Amino acid sequence: MANNSGQQVVILRNNVERVPGQEALRSNIMAAKVLGNTVRTTLGPRGMDKMMVTQGSDDIVITNDGATILHQIHVEHPGAKLVVEVAETQDNECGDGTTTAVVMVGSFMEQAEHLIDSGVHPSVIAKGYNLGMLKALELLEKLAIDVTPKDKNMLKLIAKTAMTGKSIESIMDQACDVVVEAVSGVAETSGKKTQVNEDDILVKTKRSDTMSAELIKGVLIDKTRLDSLMPKKIKGVKAAFIAGPLEITKTQTKSKIKITSAEQLSAFSSAERATLKAMADKFAANGVNVVLCQKGIADPVQYYLGEHGIYALEFVPEKDMKYAAKALGGQVINKPEDLAPETIGTAGKLEMLEDLEMTKLSECKNPKAVTILLRGSSQHLVDELERAIEDAKRVVQDVVEDGSYTIGGGSVETELSLRLREYAATEGGRVQLAIEGYAKAFEIIPKTLAENSGFDTVDKVIDLRQAHAMGQKYAGLDVFTGTVVDMKELGVVEPKRVKRQAIQSASETAMLLIRVDDMMISKGAGQM
Repeated sequence: MANNSGQQVVILRNNVERVPGQEALRSNIMAAKVLGNTVRTTLGPRGMDKMMVTQGSDDIVITNDGATILHQIHVEHPGAKLVVEVAETQDNECGDGTTTAVVMVGSFMEQAEHLIDSGVHPSVIAKGYNLGMLKALELLEKLAIDVTPKDKNMLKLIAKTAMTGKSIESIMDQACDVVVEAVSGVAETSGKKTQVNEDDILVKTKRSDTMSAELIKGVLIDKTRLDSLMPKKIKGVKAAFIAGPLEITKTQTKSKIKITSAEQLSAFSSAERATLKAMADKFAANGVNVVLCQKGIADPVQYYLGEHGIYALEFVPEKDMKYAAKALGGQVINKPEDLAPETIGTAGKLEMLEDLEMTKLSECKNPKAVTILLRGSSQHLVDELERAIEDAKRVVQDVVEDGSYTIGGGSVETELSLRLREYAATEGGRVQLAIEGYAKAFEIIPKTLAENSGFDTVDKVIDLRQAHAMGQKYAGLDVFTGTVVDMKELGVVEPKRVKRQAIQSASETAMLLIRVDDMMISKGAGQM
């Protein structure tokens, strides 16, 4: 820039690009709207899928999961990156609702654009949005319905809502049962509070002729027996978990053994075999019939274990080892000498699954960790099934921990939109306009559900407004028939945590972007 004397004054370095004022705000609005419109076609049971292809490789991802889509497209715009963070936060906190959160950010920014065109200052819009968010969260608490972790039927409906729209309709009921049993099995109640550690549910996938979901009260390990002498099936499993190697280890210091006769060589070999045999004998003496070893197992030890009828696996990954110990109620120890009754884990049976090249330890009593085995005819199908199970697992966990749920099908958003308009009238001034714009933004959800299902969006939104104005607070859109029905009776339910997080993170991100009136982008050395 130049001063009054005409002399040029350098403020910013050459590698800094400045996007000032309205241009920066319009740029952020556009970025949020583009991302919202990109994923909104995937919303709901009748939403479409996206195909992401990486050039130069065979990587193809087909999904309607919002977080997966946004992660795959690698956005560059700073404002768009903030919107992607909304989806990632939603996924981390709740496991579902990522598409809803991103669509709502886009809708909030679109309404902000209309308000700015009407002459409302961005600060006033941000204030109105903040008041609207606080009121919306307050209303959401009143709309929430209590549920207990023992209500398995309701938990299955929660899981079903999360999985509806994914490419797994053929095994939907089976998958819901598996997820609910898995979460209920590892949930721990302390007083009135229930906690679920999501890491206690391991999901394994395999290619197969048919699609299926199976709950294993135990663990699956991607390895099979080491020796043909070892049994393929065992009932009444007693397992040992060894972190160290079952072989003669090298000494810490360099040493030499001088052998001058055949007798000495024979004695040395005999002593070595005796040491290795003692390792196997130690397991047998403690009644152990399954050995999981994190390191290697020497060939002679494998043979002696096989002779004792002990099933053994070597080089078991540390994660699988700890998981197996937790599932079977045992402890990981360093060497056979550390064996004690409390370190030995138990299970009902062991099976070697030759077709899957896996070992299955199942029928554990009160397991602290369980495994879900998913099978599908193609890798794309298996991946989508895994994403669906992960979403369902997280939402059931949310409901079990929070003890409350809300109604889906656009009913919550329509009710919030109606009540926020009433609240706006109590504020007055330009803030009222901002709250009304915020309220209108919620209608993007029922509108998108109608649009993705092939129905007239204007008619359906009007029908929903009318139903809610008449006091039908659970009225939502049946995307298969196009009629406005009671979503609670239909069983379309979602965790309160999903709605709360989506509203809060989308609103806060919109407020953040609205208040930006300048962007200064520093370019790296390679971009200059």
